[in-house]
Amino acid sequence: MTSITDDKPRHPEKAHKPDQPVRRGKPDWLRVRAPNSPEYAATRKIMRENKLITVCEEAACPNVGECWAKGHATMMIMGDTCTRACAFCNVRTGMPGPLDPLEPFNVAAAVHKLGLAHVVITSVDRDDLSDGGAAHFAAVIRAVRAQNPATSIEVLTPDFLRKAGAVEQVVTARPDVYNHNLETVPRLYPSVRPGARYFSSLRLLQQVKETDPAMFTKSGIMVGLGESREEILQVMDDLRAADVDFLTIGQYLQPSVKHHPIDRFVTPAEFSSLAESAYAKGFLMVSASPLTRSSYHAGDDFERLRAARLTQMGR
Repeated sequence: MTSITDDKPRHPEKAHKPDQPVRRGKPDWLRVRAPNSPEYAATRKIMRENKLITVCEEAACPNVGECWAKGHATMMIMGDTCTRACAFCNVRTGMPGPLDPLEPFNVAAAVHKLGLAHVVITSVDRDDLSDGGAAHFAAVIRAVRAQNPATSIEVLTPDFLRKAGAVEQVVTARPDVYNHNLETVPRLYPSVRPGARYFSSLRLLQQVKETDPAMFTKSGIMVGLGESREEILQVMDDLRAADVDFLTIGQYLQPSVKHHPIDRFVTPAEFSSLAESAYAKGFLMVSASPLTRSSYHAGDDFERLRAARLTQMGR
């Protein structure tokens, strides 16, 4: 269950950093309705009853109203506190508490209550754990599968940096989709994702395919951080070299004045152009729009992804 306390700053490592400029006035294509439907409230109730945290809330996702109204939620396991301090992310940072041994069963129960055909499970980074939390990820996958055998499972994992064997543990639990986001272009890693390494993340995605060549792999980046189109196209090439199947591209939105500033708002037409380029490079599935997030419409996209592979195989 979330352990947020009002007397502690959400991002202590950013507290003494200078404020960053904030772009005022979102363009029309980024405006969404505030969540207030009965269905949204029902989904929230199930999350609370099962003592679960969602990345939808913790990362301040703009799509939470739409997704929760449909009974879709992305479960965030291993606590609400991340050991990294990425400049783009709204998730709480600091020293996490111990893992909840009941969490796999609570996640499985929530998936059952929500009647999910497809579930996305993500987590905070847990650099404090010897395996980065890989065994816990695997336990959650197995518990969900045991109680919900018809539900397809997508995982969005951290990079398991310097955690030998972690990726293989998760893959062996047989999720249907393995997602790990590169987040941005390599040039911006020192300022946007300083605790991670671009080529380590690429290598993780490659390891998934080496361990299970049939497993779908997925990765995503944000735009509007200061990257160039040429850099985005190079990231696409790098991902295809790692045999990644599915690419997501969405607009970066600044959570607070202490986070990385928005360089610009990318237009819907530019997103469409990037999607065309990605398909031309061989991705089976591409989701690119201002509001695209890793788990946005994930269930529908999984069905399209599966159909695209069958078409590729000539079936």
